[in-house]
Amino acid sequence: MQSHVDEDSSSEVTEMKDPESRTIFAGVDGRTDTELPEWYRERHGDADPVTFAEAVRDLPQAVETTVAYQNPYTDEWVETERFNALVEPSRAREQARNEDAETDPLFHVPTDSYSIINPVDVYGPLEEVLREETIDGTPLGEVMFGEIRRYRGGGEVHMDIMFDGLEVRLPGRSDPITMGVTSGYDFFGEHAVYVEGFAQDGYCSNTMRSLTDKEVIKHVGDVRNFRTWWEELLAQVELVADDLFEFIRDAQDIDLNFSELPFTVTEFYTMLGFPDYLAERAAGDAEANAASPFEIDMWTLHSGATYALTHFFQGKEGASLDQYVRIANDILFNPEGTIERVEQAYEQQLEADGDDGSQASLAGERALASIERVSDDLQEKVEQFEEREDVLRERFQEAMA
Repeated sequence: MQSHVDEDSSSEVTEMKDPESRTIFAGVDGRTDTELPEWYRERHGDADPVTFAEAVRDLPQAVETTVAYQNPYTDEWVETERFNALVEPSRAREQARNEDAETDPLFHVPTDSYSIINPVDVYGPLEEVLREETIDGTPLGEVMFGEIRRYRGGGEVHMDIMFDGLEVRLPGRSDPITMGVTSGYDFFGEHAVYVEGFAQDGYCSNTMRSLTDKEVIKHVGDVRNFRTWWEELLAQVELVADDLFEFIRDAQDIDLNFSELPFTVTEFYTMLGFPDYLAERAAGDAEANAASPFEIDMWTLHSGATYALTHFFQGKEGASLDQYVRIANDILFNPEGTIERVEQAYEQQLEADGDDGSQASLAGERALASIERVSDDLQEKVEQFEEREDVLRERFQEAMA
């Protein structure tokens, strides 16, 4: 059975670099009768989901094989034990039968300290946990759904795993913010496995990443007990689901009045570190969803940032995306730090302009004062953010103990 769905990138707004293939899944295995939530099904059109277990077992795996080098003086090939090639076994068999096989079986040639971690090693234990852990009395395996994305010949994989019913519902919205994890691995020596808390807003299809600290296991050393790892991580995600609504509600109470600030909404995002093309998209979304385009609350500004990253980011998944995700999340979880960052960027901009005590300098001082007033107004609300974050961190540590 073919267990992946290839999507033509020209038919929809793409998320980051287009993957070589996508797999939509629902339910942990064939014993569940899970359907995609309506909001997710509408987004993915006619996708025919497979089970998570099928999808994982359809992913490429890696095995070691001997490496040799060619002696330039004798033209002989000499085997070396210092390196071993990682190849996809089914592709290697196909290449043996057919020299013109389209897909190269070689992933990577690491040193002898490399530890192979194949997808079933990681996600097989997750399947066991999902059959046992419950939400409102229902096993998580019966309400799980999401997608798997392949890159670089399947040697790099990213996936979103969500749980229907583990959610945050905002007043006035029919579709929930659904919680889960984003996870992935590669065979190229960068990271063997990673996972972090994740959510997707069904209202606008925005993705919220890095809702927990990213847990990473490298290709070197002993492979840990993945079952325990997944139990701890899922406990963290449930804790975030309990508190996310409160963070959003508090952020909705913090407004930035751009008519009184010395920069536009677009410039707000650029001063935080967004490139121009993302800042423009984020500002357009925030202004469109605010009651007034001149007075926008921090939740709406955060949502604008996640909209830009979800639908228009031109890089690839991984470190290049993570740096912008941290900026976006600070708007929601650390509004004080966000305003401080903007203030510092504006001060640097004034210094770069080289003001010389003229009228422009006086205007710059007044502008800085307006930003500082926003920071001062935030102080009374900052404590509740910090207290909630401290409590959440303590609960994380207890869950991982």
